[in-house]
Amino acid sequence: MEESPTIFVPAHITAFFEPHYDKNPLRSGSRGAGFCINLGSRIKAYVSRSRSQSIEIFINGKKSDAITTLTAVKNIIGKEPFKVKIDIKQDLPTSQGFGMSGAGALGASLALSSIFGIDRITAIKVAHIAEVMCRTGLGDVIAQAFGGIEVRKSPGLPPWGMVEHIPGDFEIVLCVIGSRLKTADILRREDILKKIIMKGKYCVNSLLENPSIENLLSLSQEFMRSTGIASERIEKAVDIASNYGKASMCMIGNSVFAVGETQMLENILSNFGKIYKARIDPYGARIID
Repeated sequence: MEESPTIFVPAHITAFFEPHYDKNPLRSGSRGAGFCINLGSRIKAYVSRSRSQSIEIFINGKKSDAITTLTAVKNIIGKEPFKVKIDIKQDLPTSQGFGMSGAGALGASLALSSIFGIDRITAIKVAHIAEVMCRTGLGDVIAQAFGGIEVRKSPGLPPWGMVEHIPGDFEIVLCVIGSRLKTADILRREDILKKIIMKGKYCVNSLLENPSIENLLSLSQEFMRSTGIASERIEKAVDIASNYGKASMCMIGNSVFAVGETQMLENILSNFGKIYKARIDPYGARIID
């Protein structure tokens, strides 16, 4: 059995986005903005030859369907009779706007690439295609590959997709407030999708005119309020947190991020749900052992 090194993939918070779909999945994705944080997923792969193919994925010790990660693994091994085990340790829950599906797929792709001798760019492509096919995200993988605070100027992967970075570092308070939201379910609602596309385009263009952290955070809240994605409880948490900094909804999840007076934000948001504290991760997906 061959064992990969451990891959760390940062969680990714999407502040706002404008989805784009294309027949070519490498050109699909989203324009938008967000940031990677130093919480995320640690992934290892174990591979051995077998008489028949089998793939098992474990998240925090429990066997999981993890459809995006599974798709990425299948795209790498094809029909070859390998026995593959992917072990994922997550700091944050799935389907809450933290890019955990993308992290699993990217981490698994990079872990397997180290075993099979596949280059990093190909591994990133495999993970991006998986996220687009499964509709679990449209811009997480490209952001997580490079880290930092990003503006996705055009959708997809290079040479079509273009990403710029805003330098900076800050503490982030996260609060998981409600049940999971599946990105695919939200994006199937035409009424909401139209609002997302229109407001997302406005927010990206506005940020490109004034690419600052403060503008990104302000536009994120504007996007949340204009699209109607947020629940009343999310909006209430954002309203209260805004007294002590900038706050908005993590896209797309029943969770909130806030930046400002960290201790006060932790105290206030703890009344709404589970709290996590993080900082910006500037490095992106990488080997950590």
